[in-house]
Amino acid sequence: MSGMNQLTFLGTGTSTGIPEIGCDCDTCTSTDPKDKRYRASALVRYGGEDILIDCGPDVRSQLLAAKCHNLDRILLTHEHYDHTGGIDDMRPLFRDKPEVPVYAESNVIEAIHKRLPYAFVEHRYPGVPHVVMHEVEAGQPVPLRNGNSVLPLRVIHGRLPIVGYRFGDMAYITDCKTLPEETVEQLQGLSILVINALRRYDHPAHLTYDEALALIAKIQPRSAYLTHFAHTFGKHAALETQFPEGVYPAYDGLQLTF
Repeated sequence: MSGMNQLTFLGTGTSTGIPEIGCDCDTCTSTDPKDKRYRASALVRYGGEDILIDCGPDVRSQLLAAKCHNLDRILLTHEHYDHTGGIDDMRPLFRDKPEVPVYAESNVIEAIHKRLPYAFVEHRYPGVPHVVMHEVEAGQPVPLRNGNSVLPLRVIHGRLPIVGYRFGDMAYITDCKTLPEETVEQLQGLSILVINALRRYDHPAHLTYDEALALIAKIQPRSAYLTHFAHTFGKHAALETQFPEGVYPAYDGLQLTF
């Protein structure tokens, strides 16, 4: 894998995960490991850096499963708990580093300060992570090491403006309902597009399966992987047979190179 950029899906479920607590539907009771879905998150190896996209409440289990021994930075798409609830769990990976660098938009930075006030006081309790928030803006590249960069993309999550990220010819978008035309233009020339598709029937803040397919047809990546599934979408094995050519259901642990 030397020199290759890699995406690992750490979680491909919606905010309640799959199985959902208290549910006995066919998906939640499935014995197929691909039907066990943590909250949405991904690990990207890009330009020699290890980058976590979103850091939800399942992140400890996710990073243990991925045998992750290093992170260089954390990129957040938005403030919702299923994407930010695990920041404190990052302590072991940053013990020997000067900070836990977290990148997010200004409104998300404000929310994290309110959620983790003990991490931002002048005299932190021993062991509290030194979280340092770095502001990103949609359309403004974030410089990485070795001359690389990642591009934050404007995404609309219902009525909430959030961000996705483009790494070279791979883009990761979650919790999308609509995309501005400018973002569609910034997504041209992709080999891999990751985008959410919550379920088959309408939701005010998430793409449905049909809406996701319409956006994929507009963007025309070489391949597309759907993520952020609700249990009502159905079992993974059935999804694999139903998706059109070039579109695939992601699952926890799936690794792609780009």
